[in-house]
Amino acid sequence: MAATHRAYFDVNGRHLSYLDFGGNGPVLLALHGHLSQGASFTQLAADLRPEWRVIALDQRGHGHSDRATEYSRQGYLADIVALLNRLDLAQVVVLGHSLGAINAYQLAARYPDRVSAFINAEGAVRLGLTGPNPLCFLLSFPAEKPTRQDMIDGLGPMASFFADHIVQKADGVWGLDFHPQDMLDSEEQVHGDHWADWLASTQPALLVRGARGVIPADQAADMVSRRPHTEYAELDTDHFIYTEDPAGFSKLVREFLASL
Repeated sequence: MAATHRAYFDVNGRHLSYLDFGGNGPVLLALHGHLSQGASFTQLAADLRPEWRVIALDQRGHGHSDRATEYSRQGYLADIVALLNRLDLAQVVVLGHSLGAINAYQLAARYPDRVSAFINAEGAVRLGLTGPNPLCFLLSFPAEKPTRQDMIDGLGPMASFFADHIVQKADGVWGLDFHPQDMLDSEEQVHGDHWADWLASTQPALLVRGARGVIPADQAADMVSRRPHTEYAELDTDHFIYTEDPAGFSKLVREFLASL
């Protein structure tokens, strides 16, 4: 069994962290969604070993990585390129979920030499143009508390969903491994029409949609029909595909990777 280790690197004065799940196979770079972190890909990495070496970045403002002053599309992509340069990876296959999926296909479009293929798990191309920010509920969360129990109490009925995200900060206080306002800002900037990026690349791609996820069925059909070299699969899950059906998702990923 390959050893997993956590490492850190600097980008413009910020510390970013990633998990390297080990192995000597080609690299699959995994990018999580909002309110998550690289460790969420632990089971997938185990399922793909030893053929693939999974590296999972804690994206800016998430997990063990520092907060950023902004959460723009280009800012996320610059962090990913910095990681590839840090590890001297000329080209990788990229897998992303939600926020990470949008980052994956935008990376493929804007840095085509760095992406040989990608997997889009629940990353829409047109989203959030009207209506409230779906992460507005985070504003009711406390930013920090003196004890872990105080933090749990402050989260109220949502504590069971976010208990694993409660961490002790360097100054001794307790909080979440993301800042609520950062997540709202990031969500706002991921909204929009990204069709141009989706259609700008030609690498082999797999789109995985949750039957009860965020991508409408007609939009998914258009994504597949309008972009060449794009395969499609659907799982009977909500938006959180790889945590709700880990075996089914791993099977789809394995089959796609084997076809490259």
